[in-house]
Amino acid sequence: MTVRNAIRSAAALAALAVLLSSCTHHYQNPIAKQTEQPDKVLFDKAIDDLSHNRFSIARMDLTTLINAYPDSEFLAKAKLGIADSWYQEGDAHALAQAEAEYKDFILFYPAMEEAAEAQAKVCDLHYQQMDKADRDPTQTLRAEEECRTLLAQYPNSKAAPEVEQKVRNIQENLAEAEMKVGRFYQTKGDYFASANRFQTLVDNYPIYSRADEALWQAAQSYDRLGDRLERQQIAELTRLYREYPLSVHVLEARAKLQAMNAPIPEQDQVAMARMRYELENRGSVGIFGKFFGAFSMHPNLAMAARSGAPRMEGMRPTVPARVPQAAAGLLGTSGDITVSVPADASALDTNPDARAAQPATAEGAAPAATGAAAAAAAPAAANNAARKPAAGAKKLPKPKPPKIAKPKAVKPAKAPAPKKEAKQPAPAPAPAPAPDSSAPPKP
Repeated sequence: MTVRNAIRSAAALAALAVLLSSCTHHYQNPIAKQTEQPDKVLFDKAIDDLSHNRFSIARMDLTTLINAYPDSEFLAKAKLGIADSWYQEGDAHALAQAEAEYKDFILFYPAMEEAAEAQAKVCDLHYQQMDKADRDPTQTLRAEEECRTLLAQYPNSKAAPEVEQKVRNIQENLAEAEMKVGRFYQTKGDYFASANRFQTLVDNYPIYSRADEALWQAAQSYDRLGDRLERQQIAELTRLYREYPLSVHVLEARAKLQAMNAPIPEQDQVAMARMRYELENRGSVGIFGKFFGAFSMHPNLAMAARSGAPRMEGMRPTVPARVPQAAAGLLGTSGDITVSVPADASALDTNPDARAAQPATAEGAAPAATGAAAAAAAPAAANNAARKPAAGAKKLPKPKPPKIAKPKAVKPAKAPAPKKEAKQPAPAPAPAPAPDSSAPPKP
């Protein structure tokens, strides 16, 4: 009994030591000796504060170290410690500050081993904020971009395998969003849109856990559109039978191909081995997971692929089936236009003009115009054909246009001049008053 208790106590202490060691960030000490250098004292104090979640005090000490000792050996570790303090704080504002600090560290120290760790943290902070497939995809797209950056710039880093699996999980979520949109269009009755969504999904995310279901739904949508899209339906069923041989729809796809007298392709053995591995290692969602998943903000990625190379480019929509080939660029160009500098500087003077070469056509047929020239020439050709008379028809005289008499200009009538008023005679002066006889005469 005593030996058993001792073993239990030792196991508990070992587990506690492992737990404590996993909770702290391992910062390599550039100075092995326990010296009393002031920059080392500041760094050790900041790391101790960081391990006890005193983030503001730790950032203050690390900032003092950076400003006071710009030539210190702890300078790079101090900048990384500031970023880690924001990352461990965890709220939205702190994560935004952490991303800025990690990007700053990568800019100043791109050759250090910790640069890959900083890029992995940037990927992880967006990965933690990823929403479900039917919600805002901003954080999902940012996480995909940052994780792909790490795989492209630091492919041999320690974090590369884990980040590669995160990219598979992220693309599982993006593909699930496209699947939901395709099913929405299919329920609405817009089968052109649903088929295009399903086809775009499989073209961009072939390792999606429900890619075979997407191909089957695309074939069903083309079937609803009639016989004119039978060729597209056969292509989807053929791809389903060849690339997803363990799908639940493989027997139905084979039966439909036989009913349409289409050739049955040979199943891909590499794809069969990959699907067998996925079925053996794929996670599962239990009853409680399905129930509580409705209340969770984050997606359930248990069904994501565990093998296969993720897509390293952004999603590129597929050209819909009802778009004409000329409009899709399949006749005139391949869809992608590239520009290169010729090695020979005299190529423009010696080589023939490529515009003068006409494409090969059938005998007796004129070379067809393509692109915008064909679109512009079609109405003009129709007008010319309408103007030309049929063979053997008599030419009718051209009708003369009727003469239209010009209306005479009517001069406006002049208004009568106002009559001059007659001058009235001036009034006669009043007569002088008669002298008064009673007044005495003037001397």
